[in-house]
Amino acid sequence: MRDSGDAWLIAQDVKTTVPSVNVHFDPAIVGLAVSPVSATVFRIMLKLFLPVVMAGLQLSSLAAVKDFDFGVYPVGHPPPGFRSAVAGNGQPGDWKVINEKVPPLMAPLSHKAQADTFRPVLAQMAKDPTDEHFAVLLYTNEDFGDFTLTTRFKTVSGVTEQMAGIVFRAQDEKNYYVIRASSLGNTFKFYKMVNGLRSEPMGPEATIPTGEWHTLKVECIGSSIRGYLDDRLLIPPPLPGKPTNNLALNDTSFPHGQIGFWTKSDSVSYFVDTHIDYVPREKFAQVLVRDIMRENPKLLGLRIYAKKKSPLPLVIADNDETAIGTEGTEVEGDVLEKGHSYYLKEGKSAEVTIPLRDRNGEVVGAVRVKLKTFKGEMQETVLTRAMLIKKQMEEHMISAQDINE
Repeated sequence: MRDSGDAWLIAQDVKTTVPSVNVHFDPAIVGLAVSPVSATVFRIMLKLFLPVVMAGLQLSSLAAVKDFDFGVYPVGHPPPGFRSAVAGNGQPGDWKVINEKVPPLMAPLSHKAQADTFRPVLAQMAKDPTDEHFAVLLYTNEDFGDFTLTTRFKTVSGVTEQMAGIVFRAQDEKNYYVIRASSLGNTFKFYKMVNGLRSEPMGPEATIPTGEWHTLKVECIGSSIRGYLDDRLLIPPPLPGKPTNNLALNDTSFPHGQIGFWTKSDSVSYFVDTHIDYVPREKFAQVLVRDIMRENPKLLGLRIYAKKKSPLPLVIADNDETAIGTEGTEVEGDVLEKGHSYYLKEGKSAEVTIPLRDRNGEVVGAVRVKLKTFKGEMQETVLTRAMLIKKQMEEHMISAQDINE
């Protein structure tokens, strides 16, 4: 990472106008020789079925999986990529990786096989007895829309409560869905938290012994939500003798968000073998960078910084996706806070870091444009070229939500 002192402060932002670009796809040309009648039939079938086929291809090509392997993290510390928070009263939880006996996922093939082995698991160890105290550990590296999450959990102890759960589509610690299991109450419930206010929990009674490993699964597709305990669909509760294929809760409060682990009050609980199948959500900022790079093939690089919950701005989009999530410098911080612009010459290229503004003129990001320079090219010319790129990006934006979604 370059030192922030290498960049020279230049004139403040200048307003220019660049027309927007519309993209149109026309599937009219199909390379098949057909008769007039069959051509008509083909066009009708194409119109009816092409969207379905394309949607299926898109979903299959975008399917992704994520496994949380707590064994790669140091024992006694919280795993990186997560943020500890508290909903309600009390202090944040004490989340850390510990070694614990865990039975195998599959039953042993032989009675001589070792039943349990010590493995790293995620543990919530705090024992805050406050009633409305919900310790949450949010995974901050990705945003999930449609997904299926499976994890194993064990409630270990607790006088006030013995609970473990999964938070999903979380906007923050005050806005999320949760499905949780209670060993003291022998219940399996769903509820949502909106602006810190909890909805009425719903779900059936269920025997969930303390000190035993159980499986919790959450399915979230569109507005449909389903919860499973030990491979049994319990949320929503099935009706006796009725099919469960299309049975689901429906709620539109949160279309996407973060996932995380959850406990209540003084519950000490463990989690392991967390697996997610999901359709990745490409963030608007990354789509914007990719599109601008494609429309401007002479660009050497394009990067967007935004102010997050960290001392320095973070990279939220880059033509090199491996840079996403890395910290910026004081330069980007100054661009975000004061709207200044910076110029840095490096050999036959130059970097210009300038404020990215929404349609109200508010600074919502810092964009770094890397351009190839020409012999004898003046700094003002490079700045003008960078400003044109920046304005092209702004034409596609409306508000800060576009960048920070």
